[in-house]
Amino acid sequence: MRRSRKAKIVATLGPATATPQAIEALFMAGADIFRLNFSHGSYDDHRERIETIRAIERKLDRPIGVLADLQGPKLRVGDFAQGKIHLHAGQNFRLDLAPALGTDLRVQLPHPQIFAALQIGTELLLDDGRLRLRVEKHGSDFAETVVINGGDLSNHKGLNVPNVMLPISPLTDKDKADLEFALENGADWVALSFVQRPEDVMELRDLVGNRVRIMSKLEKPAAIDHLNAIIDASDAIMVARGDLGVECPPEMVPILQKRILRGCRMAGKPVVVATQMLDSMVHSPAPTRAEASDVATAIYDGADAVMLSAETASGEYPLDAVTIMDRIIERVEADEQYQLIREASRPQPTGTARDAISAAARQVAHTLFVSAIVTFTSSGSTTLRTARERPDVPILCLTRDIKVARQMAIVWGTHSVVTTEVHSFAEMVAVAIQAAHDQGFARWKDQIVITAGVPFGTPGTTNVLRVAVVEEA
Repeated sequence: MRRSRKAKIVATLGPATATPQAIEALFMAGADIFRLNFSHGSYDDHRERIETIRAIERKLDRPIGVLADLQGPKLRVGDFAQGKIHLHAGQNFRLDLAPALGTDLRVQLPHPQIFAALQIGTELLLDDGRLRLRVEKHGSDFAETVVINGGDLSNHKGLNVPNVMLPISPLTDKDKADLEFALENGADWVALSFVQRPEDVMELRDLVGNRVRIMSKLEKPAAIDHLNAIIDASDAIMVARGDLGVECPPEMVPILQKRILRGCRMAGKPVVVATQMLDSMVHSPAPTRAEASDVATAIYDGADAVMLSAETASGEYPLDAVTIMDRIIERVEADEQYQLIREASRPQPTGTARDAISAAARQVAHTLFVSAIVTFTSSGSTTLRTARERPDVPILCLTRDIKVARQMAIVWGTHSVVTTEVHSFAEMVAVAIQAAHDQGFARWKDQIVITAGVPFGTPGTTNVLRVAVVEEA
């Protein structure tokens, strides 16, 4: 089983897609990797879904990636005596640490780190940016503000502090417990929320080592100031446009999205565009034209994957959402303009053997009209550098490690297969030819390009390129 497109689809699982039948249907329709949102659901729910994914994987003999998305710190106000209040523009309103129930004059904000980072004139956003306050006076345990944009404010609504580096770890105690669960149950990727600087990524790296790959969610404008360093510290990036769209002016979000995608492409790191891509399909069987254009734009810009959140987790039309996203991607990738953009945006190889081999593999594949590029990899690095080149033909990733095969499911243009370890050039060529034929990438007498590293099985040693004809031994 293989996809006819190169960009991938991430589908979030939830109440609407909790059964084995629903999950298998999503995969058959086009989902390449499944996201488990640890902001919702119990451990029993997540464990059952992972077991279902692995059962489907065995049934269809296809590696399937699992992404565990950590909740991260949630900044929220406390409770109100009446459940909610209404704030009017121009009125004064106090935030403090006192646990007393809130009124229309004040409410608890149980996050002392925020008060420590405030300055006079700092703007605070409440309820996804619907309400806006400006700090007039502050101390270690309070902030006196004036309401700029008013509205209703109820219990536990979220708070955002744009353009301020908050001294808060991205990993809460809940996140650490969720992380341990994800590792124990075989997650392939962990998405880290609330990333502001590369040190946040390294904090998670110190906990997980090489047991899982890290996908940093860029949802804080402060992260953009350290974009390249965060990309370097991460294994992949998610453009989390929800909170990013709250804290940034809306006209900046598409600009930042393009900047992030360019940075990831240069670094050869996978990048996922997420949030509200087909949001109307939570309740509608078809997307708006603007949403279809949004998905298409992400593909034109070079995203490795696009993500569905509520559309598949709790929506009324989860299967339709995956099907339509699959169709949009295929149509864009068949467009001549897409081909021109892909060629024009190709980054220059760095001065390394693996980049030279990967760039040469793309050029040889294009010149000789080969059927596929076959990469032998033990860590995924050979495949990632090949995907950075965005070749015309599919990338067949051969690895002996099922974990690596699952992780590569999110990488542009890549189809992963678990094989036995190879020990010689002759064996390498034979295995590549057989896999290319068996997986439907090449017919007899077609040509393929093979890349690998010698010594075999040594990570990061891409230094071999071979052209082979697919023929019986």
